[in-house]
Amino acid sequence: MRDILPTLGGWYAAGSPFGLATVVAVSRSTPRDPGAAMAVGPDDEVVGSVSGGCVEGAVFELAREVVADGEARLETFGYSDEDAFAVGLTCGGEITLLVRAVSPGTDPVFGEVAASVAGDRPVTVATVVDGPAPRGATLAVWPDRQAGTLGATGLDVAVAADARGELAQGTTGSRHYGPHGERREDAVTVFLQSFAPPPRMLVFGAIDYAAAVARIGAFLGYRVTVCDARPVFATPKRFPDGVEVVVDWPHRYLRGTDTDGRTVLCVLTHDPKFDVPLLEEALRRPAAYIGAMGSRRTHDERLKRLRDAGLDDAELARLRSPVGLDLGARTPEEVAVSVAAEIVALRWGGTGKPLTMTAGAIHPGPTEPL
Repeated sequence: MRDILPTLGGWYAAGSPFGLATVVAVSRSTPRDPGAAMAVGPDDEVVGSVSGGCVEGAVFELAREVVADGEARLETFGYSDEDAFAVGLTCGGEITLLVRAVSPGTDPVFGEVAASVAGDRPVTVATVVDGPAPRGATLAVWPDRQAGTLGATGLDVAVAADARGELAQGTTGSRHYGPHGERREDAVTVFLQSFAPPPRMLVFGAIDYAAAVARIGAFLGYRVTVCDARPVFATPKRFPDGVEVVVDWPHRYLRGTDTDGRTVLCVLTHDPKFDVPLLEEALRRPAAYIGAMGSRRTHDERLKRLRDAGLDDAELARLRSPVGLDLGARTPEEVAVSVAAEIVALRWGGTGKPLTMTAGAIHPGPTEPL
């Protein structure tokens, strides 16, 4: 979708309706992931792809139909054992597409979404896929506002809260709700498509705890990098697939790496010659979370060294040390859960207490502090 948005934005600005097909679900082997899109615009111009060529002909006709009658369609395509030449996926998988008409009249917020994506401003688009809600209705959700509606106030509130969670992680997928946003029901299917890169998790220190933290970081949707100056420890085979492993002095690597308000830094080196110059750099740059492993004695000694290096109280207050929540964790995997729990709690303003000891909303609404 991101690749074809400039063309779609041009059609939209010109007031030219177009049919937009979006992959909203897949199973087994498929050539494209959820969020892949194809559109048919003025003069039957086609942009994008939903299957790499397997079903594009059928989707072309569907897109023209929805523009003609304005009725969104939900269609599933799979492999046909009886006739390999029939419309289907020769890879053996199955894709489900939402095909809808887009124009200023049918989707008033599409132009804002296209402008946000073009300007690298994060936004999540929620679209009704199925159920007792207007199929194809959209709600655009930014970190600080929202526009559009899915047809019911309660549904808008619940989806907007979840959309911000998806946006924080840069992830895309379907969620299920009741007709008025009830979270334990599955009558309404809503597709949440985030236009934001995944946040980064930088893990320093290639130890067993780092492997566990990297694994849970990837599970939470972070793009994980592990950095250590010692090549004997910083080897890809010690870490999960998809985790980047860098051999470099931690402070030097961080100095040459961009961070932002979503970046998470976990300092697990537990060695002053690595920790202090690294934290001196980290605490003076944007980051959502900066945690450092060590005992309370190590923490006190580390703070003294950092003060001697010139850091002030405001900068030191950003340091989460000893790292993690008090879960009584012992193993590397348990410690990783403790660290992940602290990251999530800090992001959303959670207390870290058992829910049985708290009152009020479990999931804060859009008007409540996150």
